[in-house]
Amino acid sequence: MGTLAPESEVICSENYLALGLKVSGKQKSGKPRVLSLLSTLLERSVQKTESLLESTQRKDVITIFHGSRAPSLGIEQYLDRIFKYSCCSPSCFVVAQIYMERFIEHTSAHLTSLNVHRLLITSVMVAAKFIDDAFYNNAYYARVGGVTTKELNKLEMKFLFGLDFRLHVNVKTFGSYCSLLEKEGTLGLPIERSIQACRITESWSNKDDSTCAQIAR
Repeated sequence: MGTLAPESEVICSENYLALGLKVSGKQKSGKPRVLSLLSTLLERSVQKTESLLESTQRKDVITIFHGSRAPSLGIEQYLDRIFKYSCCSPSCFVVAQIYMERFIEHTSAHLTSLNVHRLLITSVMVAAKFIDDAFYNNAYYARVGGVTTKELNKLEMKFLFGLDFRLHVNVKTFGSYCSLLEKEGTLGLPIERSIQACRITESWSNKDDSTCAQIAR
């Protein structure tokens, strides 16, 4: 199955261009705007959830997506890394957000700083497998995400069962989430410099980078 953006352009092509899901002839490829907007949306969701848990003195249910502490790598940095090395289409990040919301709704989980990174790498990988024509295997995504292959395999299975294997996203739903992300742009968020995708010349294995190791624990 191909990427969703070309199939859906008749509905909200302007949003697709604004989010960087497709590039016009005059634009240069680089970091798509959707990454910054998605990271802001997730950060707000995490803050809101954690504030609610604290104010109500409720304890979060620990799952295999939880780490013992929050990674030092921020959400936007993590999204940038996934995009830089996974070479997946920008549309995957919109679909990943849809999958994460479905998972949270179906499992009654809470999105917090302890589980957002694992949910992200898992949801993006699953999205890439479902909508992109070409994608990397689990071992590669594990290296990108800072977890072991064995752990990512378990995360993927847990995630799929949590979704009840509902991976299809129709055009209307995709367009609605694009509009939701575009609303984040009204805040005037700064966009970081563009990065060159599909060049994994930099090695970042668990042994080489302490930040990567922190994500896996």
